[in-house]
Amino acid sequence: MDTMKGLKRTNYCAETEGIGKTVVVGGYVQKIRDMGNLIFIDLRDRTGIVQLAFDDSTDPEILKKAKSCRSEFALMAKGVVRERESKNKDIKTGDIEIYVDDLRILAKAQTPPFEITDNTNVNEELRLKYRYLDLRRSVLQKNIIMRSEIAKAARDYFYDNGFIEIETPMMIKSTPEGARDYVVPSRVHKGSFYALPQSPQIYKQLLMISGFDRYIQLARCFRDEDLRADRQPEFTQIDMEMSFVDVEDVLEIVEGFIKYLYKTVLDTDIPTPLPRLTYKEAMERYGSDKPDTRFGMEIQNISDAVADSDFVVFKSALEMGGSVRAIVVPGAADVYTRKEIDKLVDHAKGIGAKGLAYVRWNEEVPNASFKKFFTDEELMSLLNTLGAKKGDVVLIVADKDKVTLPVLGALRLMTAKRMDIIPEQWNFLWITDFPFFEYDEESDKWLAMHHPFTMPNDECIQYLDTDPGKVNAKAYDLVLNGVELSSGSIRINDYELQQKMFELLGLTDEEIEAKFGFLVEAYKYAAAPHGGMGIGLDRLAMLMSGCDSLRDVTAFPKVQNASELMSQAPGTIDPYQLEELGISINEREENTND
Repeated sequence: MDTMKGLKRTNYCAETEGIGKTVVVGGYVQKIRDMGNLIFIDLRDRTGIVQLAFDDSTDPEILKKAKSCRSEFALMAKGVVRERESKNKDIKTGDIEIYVDDLRILAKAQTPPFEITDNTNVNEELRLKYRYLDLRRSVLQKNIIMRSEIAKAARDYFYDNGFIEIETPMMIKSTPEGARDYVVPSRVHKGSFYALPQSPQIYKQLLMISGFDRYIQLARCFRDEDLRADRQPEFTQIDMEMSFVDVEDVLEIVEGFIKYLYKTVLDTDIPTPLPRLTYKEAMERYGSDKPDTRFGMEIQNISDAVADSDFVVFKSALEMGGSVRAIVVPGAADVYTRKEIDKLVDHAKGIGAKGLAYVRWNEEVPNASFKKFFTDEELMSLLNTLGAKKGDVVLIVADKDKVTLPVLGALRLMTAKRMDIIPEQWNFLWITDFPFFEYDEESDKWLAMHHPFTMPNDECIQYLDTDPGKVNAKAYDLVLNGVELSSGSIRINDYELQQKMFELLGLTDEEIEAKFGFLVEAYKYAAAPHGGMGIGLDRLAMLMSGCDSLRDVTAFPKVQNASELMSQAPGTIDPYQLEELGISINEREENTND
C-alpha cells in the first residue's frame, strides 16, 4: 500500500481550478472508465467530484496503478489542471480535469454492499447498518455540513448579542416530567441513579439566578419516547435564556437569529417581525397549534348556518354545546371519489370523530351525505356561505370543539398534500397565549400544559383560584411550515407565586422538595424576570435541507425502536459491570397460557 510521503493535499476535489496549475487532491473513487491507454477516474471528497486523467503518455507504473483501482479506493493524486475535451455540466469541475503524474493508493476497499450514489434505492436498514458508507453520499454530506453551518451561525449570532455559552450537566437528578428519563446507575452510590437531561431547563434558570444574564448552549437532550420521522431519542437544541426581559424581548432576539441564520446559510431574506397567532386563533382557523400557513383551506364555523337543520348529527352537536365546522378542498371532486371519501371518513373516525359529513360537487347538483335533510336551496346557501364552487369537496365535522378542530386540522393537511397545493416557501409563525391549564376529565384535575415554572399572563393571575380555564401563559412556540421548531416561556421569578402554582397543580410539599427542592430554595434569594426557549437544531436542519426525516441530518441516527443498526446499540453488559453497579436483571418469562 502506498503512503502519502512527499504529498500534501492542496485542493479539495470540487474546488480544483487554475489551468496549468499543479495540484494534489485526495478522496474516494466514485467511478472508473478504462478505455485501454485512456483511463478516467472520478475522485470524490466532501466537496464533490474531479476527474483524474491518464493516457499512453502516463508513466507505465502509474497507469498500472490506475487500472487496478476500484470503487471506494482511497487515493491521493498529483497532477496538472487542464481543460477537459468532453465537458460535464452536471458537476462543478466539469470543464477541467487533472492530468496525473503521481498516484498513491492509500487504502483498498472491498466491493461495498451498495453503490455509493445519491439516487440509491437500497433499503434504509442496509444503509444504516453501513452508515459510514452511506455518509459518503454527497446528499448526506451536504446535509451534515449544513447542520454544522447552522450551529456555527447560532454561536456567531448569540455571541455577538452578548450571550455566554455555558455547559450544563449531562448527568442530573431525575425529575419525571413529560417524557420518560434515560437513567444512568451510579457505581459509587449503589441503588441511586442519574438521569440524562430532557432539557437544561432547571440549570439555565439557576444560571439566571446566578447573574449570567444571557446564556446559550447547543445542548444535547434525551427523551425515552416513541420515535417518528421528526423525533430522535437524543437530539440537540439551541438553548437560550435571558434575564430582565418579557415576552417581546425574547421574540425579538429569536427573530433576529432566524433572519441572520437564513441569510447566512441559505442567502434567503426572512421578513420580520414574524406573524403571530394566539393559540385560540390557531386552533379555530387551522385546527392545530403548529399550523402550516403556506396554504388556505381554513376551518369555517357553520354552526349558525345549520342551526335550524333537522340533521340529527348537526343538531345533537349544537345541543351539547359543540359546533359544526367545515373545510373546503378546492378542485378535489374528481380526485376524491366516493371510495376515497369513505377512506377519509374512516380516517376521521380513527382520530376521534364520530363521523364525517361531506359535499362532493362534481355535477351541476352537489351530492351531499346529508342531502335528504336539506332542500336544494338550503344546500346551495350553505355552499355559498363556505365559498365553495363546482369541483370542490366540503368536509364537515360536528362535535365538541376539542374534536372538531383537531380532526379538521388533520384532514386539512392530509387533503392539501394529496392535492399538491402546498407551495415551497418559508412560513414562520409565532403561537402565543397558550392556555396555562388543561382539564383532564379522567383525573378530574387541571394539569399544566407547560412546565410548572411558566409565568401566567399578568391579567390572568386573578383567575388562578376561581377559573383556571381563563388563565393563559406567557408561553410561545415558533412554528415553521407546520413543524414546531421551538417552545419557550417567561418563567415565574416570584417565590410565593411559584409555590402557588405547585399547589394548584396538586403537588405536595414532599413532592416539591423531592423534584425541585434546590430550585425552589434558589428563588428565595431573588431572581430577575427571565425567559427563553430551546430551538430544535435537528428539525431546523431537516427543514432547511428539504429533508423528510431527522435521520437525513443526523450522522448516526436511531431507528423506530431506538436502536442504532450500525453498532447494535443498546446491548448487554458484562455480569461484573452489573455486580459493580449493584444491579440484577430479572428475566420475565413469557406467559404461554391461553
